[in-house]
Amino acid sequence: MNLLRGLTFLAVIIVDTLLACVVLYPIALVRALCARTGLSAGARAIGAGMNRIIDAWVGSNALLLRWLRITRLDVVVEDPAALLRDRWYLVLCNHQTWADIIVLQTLFSGRLPPLKFFTKQQLLWIPLFGVALWLLGFPIVRRLSREAIERRPELASRDREATLRACDRFLEHPTAVLNFVEGTRFTPAKHAAQQTRFRHLLNPKLGGVSYVVSALSAQIHRVLDVTLVYPSGVPTFWDFLCGRCPQVQCHVRVLPLPSEVHSAGDPDHVRAALAPLIEGLWQDKDQRIALLRADSG
Repeated sequence: MNLLRGLTFLAVIIVDTLLACVVLYPIALVRALCARTGLSAGARAIGAGMNRIIDAWVGSNALLLRWLRITRLDVVVEDPAALLRDRWYLVLCNHQTWADIIVLQTLFSGRLPPLKFFTKQQLLWIPLFGVALWLLGFPIVRRLSREAIERRPELASRDREATLRACDRFLEHPTAVLNFVEGTRFTPAKHAAQQTRFRHLLNPKLGGVSYVVSALSAQIHRVLDVTLVYPSGVPTFWDFLCGRCPQVQCHVRVLPLPSEVHSAGDPDHVRAALAPLIEGLWQDKDQRIALLRADSG
């Protein structure tokens, strides 16, 4: 039964992606032509249609998740009235598994504008899906080692430029920008290697999020602090699709973006202003994860 669930979910995702790409690719070509010829209003209107393709894709996956009873989302949202489709949001979440993306998309389906998140360059090689992410304006970033940057310092600016280009697109329509500020999925080995100051989290990294906030500070309506806990253990993506994750605990806090961050200006000043905010969020999140695990144990 579990294998059948996983195969069914995967098959439907593939079919949904094929159908979405059939519609998306020609629309994206027309949008690019409008943008190149100076028809900015037309490009924005087409961009809104492309966002509706995301909504349809996410909505169908969310329905399938419930229909197949893949998992149960136990959700607590503080101030749910602040979740609006016509506003910009910065979404900050802990990261443990690729299943986090499906959980977050299902959690906010119909409640927020489309989630856009930082995407590793390697995902561009996934047939159809990778190109779709690029066409939809997801920031495509590279994971560079310190040694690579020391050898070629010019590489350090590429992720920044990719993020700023994506933020130009984000200005056109309300967007929820998702950032996993740990920079990678949590594992015990990474936790030990980092010698992190948190029990259940990796240390936050502020580079990417500071670029986003610098570009969108005037638009960002709220910060959503999301905590995900898998009481039965963190599943692999395939185990999640097969229904081997009976429950996910989701806690959402809705917070204002502090005035000192709004007024910070350039990314370096934004980073300095964000540091105490995210440090406080991560301390609270670390305690919340411990409490949620204790309650479910």
